[in-house]
Amino acid sequence: MSISEQISPLVGRWVLAWFFLSEAWFRASHWHATVAAMTKAGYPVAALILVLVLFVVLLGGLALLLGFHTRHGAMLLFALTIIMTALVSDYWNVAEPVRRAADYALFARNIAIAGGLLLLVGMGPGRFALDNAGKK
Repeated sequence: MSISEQISPLVGRWVLAWFFLSEAWFRASHWHATVAAMTKAGYPVAALILVLVLFVVLLGGLALLLGFHTRHGAMLLFALTIIMTALVSDYWNVAEPVRRAADYALFARNIAIAGGLLLLVGMGPGRFALDNAGKK
C-alpha cells in the first residue's frame, strides 16, 4: 500500500471533520442569529433543533477527527447532511438566476460532502485511526 493510500483517508477525515466542527463553532458562536434565522424560516422549537444538530455535528466531527467509531460518525453526519439539504434547499423554486445559482452551489456542495461521508462509511477510516489501533 502506497503512502498516499495510507495518508489520504487521514487527511480526508480531517478535512471533513474541520468542515463540520468549524460549522458547529460558527453556529454556536452566533446562537441568537442562528435561532432567529431558523425561526424566520419556519422551524418550530428552533433552539431545541439547534441543540440536537450541534450535538450530532460535534459527535460526528470528533469521530472523524479521531478516527474513533468513524463509520458511525460518518453515517450520522451523512443522515444529517441529507435531511438538512432536503429541508433547506429549494433552488429549483428560485426565480432570480444569481440566487438560484448560489442555492444550487450549496445543494451540490452538500451532496458532494454526503458522498465523501458515504465513502468513509463503506471504506472505513484508513490505517491511521483509533478504530485501527493495534492492527497491522
